Amino acid sequence: MTTVPTGRSRPAITLVVVLLAFVTVPMSISGAAVALPDIGEDLHTAGAPLQWVMNAYNLTFASFMLVTGSAADLIGRRKAFAAGAAVFAVGSVAAAAAPGIVLLDIARAVSGIGAAGVFASGGAILATTFDGAARTRAFAALGSAAGLGLAAGPTLSGWLVGALGWRATFGLHAALVVVALAGVGFVAESRAEQRPRLDVTGAVVFVAGLGLLVLGAVQGPEWGWASAGVLSLLVVGVGLLVYFVILQSRSAAPVLDMSLVKNRRFFALCMVPVVSTFGFVTLLTYLPTYLVGASGFSPQRAGTVLLLMTAPVLLAPPLAGNLVNRGVSPRALITFSLVMFAGGNAWLTVIGPSTSLAVIAGPLLMTGLGAGVSFGVGDGAAMSLVEPEQAGMAAGFLNTMRIGSEAIVIAVYGAVLVSLISTRVGSPELAAEVAAGDLSGSTSGVLADGFTHALHIALYATAAVCAIGAVAIAAALVPPRRDAAATTAAPEKAPLPTEVG
Repeated sequence: MTTVPTGRSRPAITLVVVLLAFVTVPMSISGAAVALPDIGEDLHTAGAPLQWVMNAYNLTFASFMLVTGSAADLIGRRKAFAAGAAVFAVGSVAAAAAPGIVLLDIARAVSGIGAAGVFASGGAILATTFDGAARTRAFAALGSAAGLGLAAGPTLSGWLVGALGWRATFGLHAALVVVALAGVGFVAESRAEQRPRLDVTGAVVFVAGLGLLVLGAVQGPEWGWASAGVLSLLVVGVGLLVYFVILQSRSAAPVLDMSLVKNRRFFALCMVPVVSTFGFVTLLTYLPTYLVGASGFSPQRAGTVLLLMTAPVLLAPPLAGNLVNRGVSPRALITFSLVMFAGGNAWLTVIGPSTSLAVIAGPLLMTGLGAGVSFGVGDGAAMSLVEPEQAGMAAGFLNTMRIGSEAIVIAVYGAVLVSLISTRVGSPELAAEVAAGDLSGSTSGVLADGFTHALHIALYATAAVCAIGAVAIAAALVPPRRDAAATTAAPEKAPLPTEVG
């Protein structure tokens, strides 16, 4: 099997098209969070229905990533990208026009399906358009684009909500993707030369299994982790994923070729975004709540403080990509980034209700730098290890690990915080309010101490996870012996920029 590119190709325009879409998709996550209070007030809703504005998007985004990536290899990556972008735009327009919360939640679920198509096929397009040092630079730019969308989302959304209302937020997302769609004609089509029919049964089983697993994690804090509903969702979800693996091992045209999973180095690189979720995304989600609730910061000031974490995500990927092209080992850079996650989280335990910005600036910068380095190197290194005909499938699996872990880890992290706070304040209900940033009342000092204690334990635990992940991933990325032997036998030959070892 080979990948056959067809049609005129403009690599520079291709890169701009993919980057614009990759800015928009994460912007739709972080930006929508800022709009939630105004959505609730305008549509007269609160609680779970309102939270599903976020959950519906994340659920379908994670669940459809692998399927859309595998489909892209068969029907064409440009076609899958265009279809995903169109679905995302339609969902965003529907969200902007939704008259009620139910239709808004449905529209967000539609947008999540489109986002999955964009992410899975966009990475595959870059992997088949660029090679060598150019590919490293392209994926470094991709990391910066995703970081820009995540960082700029709350700011842009805040401005739009204040000036035009929450509907303008989703209108902006639709407009940006439509601009990207306008340039799709300059992207060369590529697909696997041999195109068997998609394993529909495997696709349905995977979507259902991962969807139930993510749904169980999302509902765990609300229903209770020991509740029959949550346990049923988790058990059935895991059971379906096990069945999916069995199906794929027997399928002639699998949704996920199990040889990818068995590729030690590729799978290790797919675990990098999982560790990043622990070390970076959890802080991005819960640190603003602590700063507003326990430290008394305004939302605007908390957002400004967070720039210490997000700015390196914009600046570091090109620098990391340049280091790889100059001969620095991607394995060394990735290990270094994960160690920075561990060090940054452990160092951040200096934080307290009255801690100055100067004290927490160091750990925040360290954590952000770790994210920027891993975003700039990890995806490109992973895609360099797969055959071109599997580019969509590989990108789909890589981003499934990224988005699926975010949905699950964030839910579990929040539940752990509530449980730890509850041991100090004596009430699960009050602990949930504290974890959400509500520390009002005459006992606010006690509540702030309880929140601080819980956050410190969570930070130490996260640091331990990142440290273990760094050691395990570094060991898994050691090149096979035959590669090491070849390098020893021919020391005058410099390693390729895309080599992981």
